[in-house]
Amino acid sequence: MNLDSLMNIAPLDWQALLACLLCGTIVGLERQLRGKPVGIRTSSLIVLGTYVFIALSQTVNSEATDASRIIGQVVTGVGFLGAGVMLSKDGIVLGVTSAATIWALAAVGVAIAVATPALGIKISVLIVVILVGVDIMENYSSALTRGVHSRYSAWRQRR
Repeated sequence: MNLDSLMNIAPLDWQALLACLLCGTIVGLERQLRGKPVGIRTSSLIVLGTYVFIALSQTVNSEATDASRIIGQVVTGVGFLGAGVMLSKDGIVLGVTSAATIWALAAVGVAIAVATPALGIKISVLIVVILVGVDIMENYSSALTRGVHSRYSAWRQRR
C-alpha cells in the first residue's frame, strides 16, 4: 500500500476538510473566548459533518436522491441541534444566538461542499463580524438594548 492510496479520501477533498476545520475554528474561537456554548470542537464538527453529508450525497447517482433534499434534511437536523442549546429562564429565552450560529455553521459546510472552500471561509469571517460587531454596537447604544435585551441585562445583573 502506497502513500497515495492512504491519502486518497475521494469523493471528499483534503482542501475542503481543512477549510471546514478552519471555519469551525474561526467561529468557535469567538464563541469560546466569550464563554458561550458551541466552541471550537462543536463548531468544527458541525461544519465538517455538514460538508461530509453534502459531499457524499453528491456522489449518489439515483433518481431517488436529490441533493437539495439532502441539504434540507441536514438543515432540519441541525435546527434540532440548535434548539437543544436554547432554554427559558425567568421568562427570558437564552441561547438563541448560539442556535443561530449552529444553523449558520451548517450553511458554511454546505457552501464548502457545493461552492468553494474560500466561500466557506468568507462566510465564517462574516459570522464573526456579526457576532462581535452587534455586541460592540449594543454596548455603545442604549437604543439597541431595549425590550428583551434590557430584561436580559437586568436578569444577568441579578445572578
